[in-house]
Amino acid sequence: MDNPIISPVIGTPFDRAMMKRCLSLASNGMGKTSPNPLVGAVVVQNGKIVGEGYHPGVGEPHAEVFALRQAGEQARDATLYVNLEPCNHYGRTPPCSEAVINAGLKKVVMGMADPNATASGGKQRLEHAGISVIVGVEEKACRELNAGFIQRIVKQRPFGIFKYAMTLDGKIATTTGHSAWVTDTPARKRVYQERSQCDAVIVGGNTVRQDNPYLTTHGVTEHNPLRIVMTRNLELSPSAHIFETEQVKTLVLTETENLEVQKQLEKQGVEVLQLSPLTPSEVMKYLYERGMARVLWECGGTLGAKAIKEGAVQQILAFIAPKIIGGVNAPSPVGNLDLKQMTEALKLEELTWEKLGDDYLLKGNISID
Repeated sequence: MDNPIISPVIGTPFDRAMMKRCLSLASNGMGKTSPNPLVGAVVVQNGKIVGEGYHPGVGEPHAEVFALRQAGEQARDATLYVNLEPCNHYGRTPPCSEAVINAGLKKVVMGMADPNATASGGKQRLEHAGISVIVGVEEKACRELNAGFIQRIVKQRPFGIFKYAMTLDGKIATTTGHSAWVTDTPARKRVYQERSQCDAVIVGGNTVRQDNPYLTTHGVTEHNPLRIVMTRNLELSPSAHIFETEQVKTLVLTETENLEVQKQLEKQGVEVLQLSPLTPSEVMKYLYERGMARVLWECGGTLGAKAIKEGAVQQILAFIAPKIIGGVNAPSPVGNLDLKQMTEALKLEELTWEKLGDDYLLKGNISID
């Protein structure tokens, strides 16, 4: 029997600890940096952190700049840790590779190379300047954090996440459509956190009519994603919670014209846009053009199945409650995928389980094999 291939662990335990600190810092920008990546940076001198920072949003300085500013003269001959290769081009801000060189650093430890060909090249620029470079420390975690950014660069689409809550027997509501609540408070708070990490959250018109959701982060964080409603005919009540836009923005994507409802919604501050064909694939193409990187689908099973079939979903968040409600006609989280054999079933990889009170969260990426 052949021995399994084991990927080498890159970096020392201290290197890995500092990279985890970079990831923690970078996560402070969740939901705020798109289309830019999430980046955190740490400057270490003689085993001690002397500067750190993260990228807070588009147009703001990059993480390396904040970290180097804080370090000041202590950056000379120090080591910089950063979860993504320092950029090497002039965009909204100057290249970070030049800032690193000018600071007099002797070593840079990167989590991963930049997949963006326009901005990459930082590693070579630093090495050419005589700076020692290590790449690949905690790379898996670095790639997971910036899955949205990577998806934008590689596929020209946002990273799609399909979230649903179901009972142990696979139901998202009773036969009468009642669904409040499938899961308990800890799981619902986790959903609010997931929303806060996304640029947009999408539902269909039926979800608005049946559940009347707010789709906010309910004060868990200051950031709320753009709320998006996909509806073919705009048959929606302007009094729905999702159309309260004083604090959170809402976009309605529709295929057919309904001037009366549209004017009322626009009067309330809702953005209304006609998009044809109104499909998950076209919606994700449009959201890419708007600069978005992470999109949360919180729709029902019919729209969810279409999003999966059209490649608009890369990750599943399944909240599972230890409850059984039965019902042959009770709705399930995923509608018709037109699969005939068990061998055709979609498989999830990189699975994680998390206990949230009495409920569980299963998280996994849809296998592309």
